[in-house]
Amino acid sequence: MEIASFLKENRAAWSELEQLLERFRKHPNRIRAEEIDRIVLLYKKASAHLAYMRTYHPQDDITQYLNQLVARAHNVTYKKQFASGHQLSRFFYTYFTALIRARLPFIGIACLLFLLGGLFGFASVMSDPLNLYVILPPQIAENVDPSRLGEGHADQDSAIVSAMIMTNNIKVAMLAFVSGITFGTWTIYLLVYNGLIIGALAAVFWQADKSAAFWAYILPHGVIELTAIFIAGGAGLYMGYRMLVPGRYSRKFQLLLAAKESAQLLLGTLPLFVVAGIIEGYVTPSALPFWAKYGVALLTLLLLLAAYLYGLLRGSHKTSLAFISK
Repeated sequence: MEIASFLKENRAAWSELEQLLERFRKHPNRIRAEEIDRIVLLYKKASAHLAYMRTYHPQDDITQYLNQLVARAHNVTYKKQFASGHQLSRFFYTYFTALIRARLPFIGIACLLFLLGGLFGFASVMSDPLNLYVILPPQIAENVDPSRLGEGHADQDSAIVSAMIMTNNIKVAMLAFVSGITFGTWTIYLLVYNGLIIGALAAVFWQADKSAAFWAYILPHGVIELTAIFIAGGAGLYMGYRMLVPGRYSRKFQLLLAAKESAQLLLGTLPLFVVAGIIEGYVTPSALPFWAKYGVALLTLLLLLAAYLYGLLRGSHKTSLAFISK
């Protein structure tokens, strides 16, 4: 390829990259998500052009120009973009919110599956208390005693308990996500079964007239924890859906794309599990009155809604979703 032809064909892309880099330098807080995506794309193209010029025209002025341009783009892409607290904020309040909004139907289905499992578990134990031994392993079912709810927590180290709970919940979420590879069937099972357990336990405490104590024990951490599990479950369901319905792309490509998006959804839930673990380790077993624990549950719900609405108002609906498959 002649240099003149090469220059004519690619000069517009280089110029656009220069303008975006200059805008990023002058106004880093005003750069939009779609502009970051465009910088990354143009950076990759310019890198390929640089490799070509270094191979066939290493001493040409264009090679030196591309070397400087690629170095600037590299600095923006791998240093400023990902190391900045602003970019971290952008991920959680803009991209993550937009991704939740795009996958809300699957998150809703995950919630519905959990609730259906809960209703079935509740109805099953209410009709026959012995069904608790069918739903739960016998060694666990035998230790369910409404009169002893919360006993033993005072003797435990809350920090250790909190860390253990966090780790376990993250494992559950990761399993729900990874299970999408089974066409979503195992994800469905996990959601229904976990709902089944909660419903069965709720029936036991209802029959013992201890429902207020039970939900005061569950809801303070449960609102955040279940929200995160529903998001992770929705991610797994979406991945399974794309394996069955690849759309206009090949099944392999669509699976890789869905897996990437689902992994980002899972990543966004990690702070939620941290907060839920802290609440479950310190607030749930505390001697706070029921009304205070219900107040904590309500506060966590309002904060979750506020964070989601803030992300939408901040412009998540304008976020570039070109890389989010439809």
